[in-house]
Amino acid sequence: MTHFKAVIFDMDGVIINSEMFWKQAEYEVFTSLGVNVTAVESALTKSMTTSEVTNFWYHISPWEGKDHKDVEQMVISRVIELIETEDCQIEGVKDFIELLKEKHYKIGLATNSPQRIIPTVLKKLGIEGLFDAVLSAEFEIKGKPDPTIYFNAAKKLNTDPADCIVIEDSHSGMLAAKNAGMTVIAFTNENPEAEFDIADFKINSFCLGQTEIKRMGLLQN
Repeated sequence: MTHFKAVIFDMDGVIINSEMFWKQAEYEVFTSLGVNVTAVESALTKSMTTSEVTNFWYHISPWEGKDHKDVEQMVISRVIELIETEDCQIEGVKDFIELLKEKHYKIGLATNSPQRIIPTVLKKLGIEGLFDAVLSAEFEIKGKPDPTIYFNAAKKLNTDPADCIVIEDSHSGMLAAKNAGMTVIAFTNENPEAEFDIADFKINSFCLGQTEIKRMGLLQN
């Protein structure tokens, strides 16, 4: 694996524990509009962009008085509030990224989350200056599992997709990276229910010493 030049991170569930905030905001906002948000249907929105989530609930239970864009921004605003006020850091991720930077890897971020939320996350973690490229699926025609965001991340990093490692926690994200021709490391976060079968490697935690990271082949030296 010593030929790799770039490491691209997913955001929600990989560098920050924010997925429960999205579900909370989804429930609060759409129930306030009269939608009956059930656990079964909410599970279907997990890998969607916020725009797709808004359309999903509107088709189930149309509301009046607010357009889709306003509702989408309500969800995003609530998630931002929760990230700013709640403990949601993933242990060891900042040190992990800094270690990769020391080893001269290019670092990217590719997320289905909207652009507006990214600065909040980076500030919360104190990692604003560590990324060479930051991409949101908000500016792509389709979000993950479509691979376009990963192709564009490689382009922004001036790196061939085959020279990129992607760290993901979701099946749709891993599928997007694999379809872009990239090597995938699943960040399991010790989640026994998630599907990681298509990943090339797995890590349970970012609190890894250099010896274990070298064993995985991530470090060149």
